[in-house]
Amino acid sequence: MTSKLKKVLKQPQLLLHLLIKKAKIFRLLSDETYIKINYKLRLRQKLNLSNPQSFNEKLQWLKLYNRKREYSLLVDKFEVRNYIAETIGEKYLIPLLGVYNCYDEINFDELPDQFVLKPNHTSGDVYICKDKSKINHSKLRRDINKWLKREYFWVHREWPYKNIKPRIICEKYMVDETGLGLNDFKLMCFNGKVKCTFVCLNRETKKGVNIDIYDQNWNLMPFGRKHRTNSGSLTTVPQKYHEMKDLAHKISEYIPFVRVDFYEFKGELYFGEITFYPGSGYEEFTPNSYDLVLGSWLKIH
Repeated sequence: MTSKLKKVLKQPQLLLHLLIKKAKIFRLLSDETYIKINYKLRLRQKLNLSNPQSFNEKLQWLKLYNRKREYSLLVDKFEVRNYIAETIGEKYLIPLLGVYNCYDEINFDELPDQFVLKPNHTSGDVYICKDKSKINHSKLRRDINKWLKREYFWVHREWPYKNIKPRIICEKYMVDETGLGLNDFKLMCFNGKVKCTFVCLNRETKKGVNIDIYDQNWNLMPFGRKHRTNSGSLTTVPQKYHEMKDLAHKISEYIPFVRVDFYEFKGELYFGEITFYPGSGYEEFTPNSYDLVLGSWLKIH
């Protein structure tokens, strides 16, 4: 029995959530109605859009009422590179090896032995190649075709994804000497200021990624994400953490909330991605009171 099936059996409301997400008939629902239903199913609470207080509620409010055309460029993993180059500098970009409209455009002979493939218009889809000679091309073709067909906006009604042209980008694969995957520093920017940093680590281990949360002075904070355990150890403050924060401030200026991700690799900083709605605004915290704490940091009016 798969872990997803076990989860659905323990929480039957997730079955209805999956049905609403997959069945195209539910696209007839307005964005507001769809989001209210999903919020109730996922968090077991009524969504208050007239006076949102929690972080998750405010993210849903921003989905519906903070819609700017440039946001689509910022979540597009290819187009955002131009914005980053112009805003903070091209040196912060992970080297790009190629961009493709379909699988058949990828010339694997020209690629290095290791690389990363991902779609520009979705979240969570990625293929990490550590040895080009071991690629299962039939499976990879199926996966990439599936990615390109995904209409990601309809999954969570995250407006910036609605009109992105689907493409596949190929980037340099970067790994440190530990082999556990680079630490991913996710700077949470509230009204243009970094308030805390989510550190994703141990991504390449069997147990999966851990998440630790630090305040802006790099003190470990007493809360976490419900479905991602803490690592149980302290992460040394990144060598260029102050630079990360300065860059995040520049990127997030004039945006109510945005998460800006960075990697630190061999003494250099690299931009990861921009996210407007972490967990799509359905992320539970432990203790849950921190949903209100983060919500108090975000001014939306």
